[in-house]
Amino acid sequence: MTNKNFAEIPIYEIRIKNHLKGGWQGRFEGMSIINLDNGEAVLFGPVVDQSALHGLLEKVRQLNLILISVRRIDPS
Repeated sequence: MTNKNFAEIPIYEIRIKNHLKGGWQGRFEGMSIINLDNGEAVLFGPVVDQSALHGLLEKVRQLNLILISVRRIDPS
């Protein structure tokens, strides 16, 4: 874990095809899951570094989820 100030930790939005049920929350630590009306799910939250981002994307792959997009959110 790095010594980043919380305000410096980037926020990411990871879009997945199909909704995720409530039990998935624990698999993506620190991320919120939002199911959209269009059938997609969004994982949204802070990702401390590139290693953590790659770990999240590896979980998406291991769970056979269909990745739509990954976007870093500008906090301003």
